Amino acid sequence: MGTIFSKIIAGEIPSHKVAEDDHFYAFLDIRPMVKGHTLVVPKKEVDYLFDLEDNLLASMTLFTKKVAAAIKKSIPCKRVGVLVMGMEVPHAHIHLIPIQDERDMNLSNPKLELSEEEFKEIAKHIRSSFV
Repeated sequence: MGTIFSKIIAGEIPSHKVAEDDHFYAFLDIRPMVKGHTLVVPKKEVDYLFDLEDNLLASMTLFTKKVAAAIKKSIPCKRVGVLVMGMEVPHAHIHLIPIQDERDMNLSNPKLELSEEEFKEIAKHIRSSFV
């Protein structure tokens, strides 16, 4: 059956992909805290980030670093915040959130409602900056 993230990776559910390699997939969060809020997931379905094998976790960190660099080039921000909770979906994932200050990562902040065109444009900008 698979998680919602596995279905996104397989293309069964549409997403706004910003980066991908053989092991990882990065896409825009559909309920973003700010513009550019991105999720990075391993293609291997593992519930908890710290249950990943050491080499896969290390590789995911390096992939996430490249995605964060692309976000920083594409979205005006002071930093790209990193958030790991893993409670909402039973598939390891990392939130990358462009921030101006720590308040931008407050989970109680209202989520943005973006149009399909806004999502497409944001994803395109981040993809074009991904190395």
